[in-house]
Amino acid sequence: MRAHEFIKEGKSGKMPKELAHAATTMVKFRDDGFDRAYSLNRAMMAAAIHDGKTDKAVEMPASSFVDRFNTAHPYTDCEANMVKGAIKTVGGQHKDIIKDPRSTELPEINKASPVAGFAGYPRKRK
Repeated sequence: MRAHEFIKEGKSGKMPKELAHAATTMVKFRDDGFDRAYSLNRAMMAAAIHDGKTDKAVEMPASSFVDRFNTAHPYTDCEANMVKGAIKTVGGQHKDIIKDPRSTELPEINKASPVAGFAGYPRKRK
């Protein structure tokens, strides 16, 4: 058996004519060869803050706070240990960004109910 019989390398596919007729504007883009998923995420974040009136670049940080790293969000200490063990198993590094598993509200969040209590459902006061 010859290699060309089982290795199928060829030209890129063509857009089906049905898609070309049915589709509206389509933009094909890529990054500079680093990480396609990260580049797509950053491009869509930039699109979300763009006003759409021009095609000029918007001002935003060059990278997010996690940059090109993955993140995991375990809810319990047990899950955190599972994630760290998994990372050690497959090989890699990890850094605890937030160590406290409890979720808290920002201090400026209104914690009092704006709805007055009524018969049968009195407001609880602390």
